[in-house]
Amino acid sequence: MAAIESAHEQQSSAPSSTPIPRPRLSSSKRSAAKQPAAPLPVTALPTAVPATLSVLLIDDDPGDAEAVRNLLAEVGNEVQLRWARNLDEAADMLNADTACILLDLELPDGGGLDGLRRLLRRAPRTAVLAVTGTADVYLGAAAVAAGAQDFLVKQEMDGRLLTRAVRYAVERKRADESQRRLVEAELRGQENARLQRHLLPTPLLEGSGLAFHARYRPGRRRALLGGDFYDAVRTADGTVHVVIGDVCGHGPDEAALGVALRIAWRTLVFAGLTGEALLAVLQRVLEHERRSEEIFATLCMLAIEPDGEFAELHLAGHPAPLLLREFRPPELLPYDNGGPALGLLSLDTPTDAEQWPPRKVRLGDEWSLMLYTDGLIEGRIGAGTRRLGQEGLIGMIADHQQSGLRDEFLIDTAMSEVEDLNGGALADDVAVLLLSRPAADDPDPDPLGP
Repeated sequence: MAAIESAHEQQSSAPSSTPIPRPRLSSSKRSAAKQPAAPLPVTALPTAVPATLSVLLIDDDPGDAEAVRNLLAEVGNEVQLRWARNLDEAADMLNADTACILLDLELPDGGGLDGLRRLLRRAPRTAVLAVTGTADVYLGAAAVAAGAQDFLVKQEMDGRLLTRAVRYAVERKRADESQRRLVEAELRGQENARLQRHLLPTPLLEGSGLAFHARYRPGRRRALLGGDFYDAVRTADGTVHVVIGDVCGHGPDEAALGVALRIAWRTLVFAGLTGEALLAVLQRVLEHERRSEEIFATLCMLAIEPDGEFAELHLAGHPAPLLLREFRPPELLPYDNGGPALGLLSLDTPTDAEQWPPRKVRLGDEWSLMLYTDGLIEGRIGAGTRRLGQEGLIGMIADHQQSGLRDEFLIDTAMSEVEDLNGGALADDVAVLLLSRPAADDPDPDPLGP
């Protein structure tokens, strides 16, 4: 059995080799209380319980420390014991490998429940066993109520009991930590879902006769929202305005900028601004809100006429939407006269807004429009460097249409297949919208989808 390590070698001159008969441990006279010790460093719970446990004993009595060492030596080398005389010394000895702390509740320098609470605050993921005398059994029970994993009475300890109590305390701490993380994950998931519902828009399409379905997946792990954004509203003249965009980069700043652009777009549309003038103002918003001049945003904007047969398309460095019609293969809307992404070029004169010219497109009587961000088409195909691309997306959607998939089932299946081809979750944010105009004899759809 390894010898007990003192925190400071100059203090190791105290007698430490005289064994003390078991089962009773000696106890030195307690000195006057010292000033409170410095805060202890935070230590992490080991990811797995090792065969040999590192245990830190905090006890001011060298005789008691030697007795604990002798007790543990009786049952082999399951525990590697280190010794600190007080909480100050323990602060220097605690580390990530410390599986359990044996704390004497009668320490003169901040002992009792106050010392225990301080220790628990500074080492929240390390198991703690409180040690008391026979007359302090109730103090031991109070220590468990305060957060210790268990308590032991000095006069009742033997080697097997002590070793078993240490392993039990470590396992119990691990179980408590796992339960805490599970509860935190559930609460975080519920909170994230509520927050995301507020961050993502509610389309305002009442009276349009159009069905709307959207899916959104941020690329960053545990992110609530990425830099992609979308919206759809119907104005008083019956025109349906749709937008989808992508702020370059990943992180909370880009997500916040995406939300700001989406809210600004909706506000400007309801204020009567459209087309190139609207895009010019959006660029001004981006320039004032972005954290650096390198940040830009791609954008696709459609204004669908009240009769639903024609639309005006604006592209600012963004992939063109897919037009889906019955008995016809999917096709990209025209993209040859698209303009640059917002924020790439400055707007020095009013005529600079003409860099995003409109394109009038015919949609037809019955159609679906699929708008998406480039995260959907930049996923890899297999382990190589080949990307899905727009041609791959067109073929995929055509196959799904031939299989009879429509509405939200179409975009859900497409996103799942893209992830499967990529070999897992996509690295980039993905937003997909499907706006549909059913046949005239179909019942009026729910504009928000099921």
